[in-house]
Amino acid sequence: MQAKKRLIDGNQRFIDGTTVLHHQLPPHKHIKNIQDQEPFAIILGCSDSRVPIETIFDQNFGDLFIIRIAGNIVAPSQMGSVEFAISKFKTVLIVILGHSNCGAINATIDECINKTHLSSSLHSITDRIKPSILPLINLDLPNHELINRAVKVNIINSVKQLQSQSTVIKESIKSNKLRIIGANYSLTSGMVQFLT
Repeated sequence: MQAKKRLIDGNQRFIDGTTVLHHQLPPHKHIKNIQDQEPFAIILGCSDSRVPIETIFDQNFGDLFIIRIAGNIVAPSQMGSVEFAISKFKTVLIVILGHSNCGAINATIDECINKTHLSSSLHSITDRIKPSILPLINLDLPNHELINRAVKVNIINSVKQLQSQSTVIKESIKSNKLRIIGANYSLTSGMVQFLT
């Protein structure tokens, strides 16, 4: 798939330090190039400030339709944003992008194990992550392994949610117009590993 290859190639340039877009101009310097957006991929990623999505994929203004929320969870507003991008831009690829050492995953683990008190707003996030974590809690894993596994399971569960909970997405997948994949960004290496 061409869209996935563009992301893989851009991430490799980022890792190699050979990015072609590291001297991006501010939007007003090339306004005629960004009047219309034509994103080739939708990225549903975590809000973490250490994961600058356009940068890690070496993509420019208008290339990616980015939706960010702590823990890269799928909630109604994120689902609506994805459906909008599919309908409006005919985008062919959705990537659920998680990352190592995710704070939302850590907070959910802490809540599950230590019964920490969280606000109701934070619960709206952690409650969506818990199904990914609860099966791992009783495995008696070292903390770093628990976090790593929980990040990956959460990504995969978000992919499954998008595939199963939206008629728009289901129809696009069924007619081979859309693909959803999971990916995990390493904060230490800068590499994005595609999981599906």
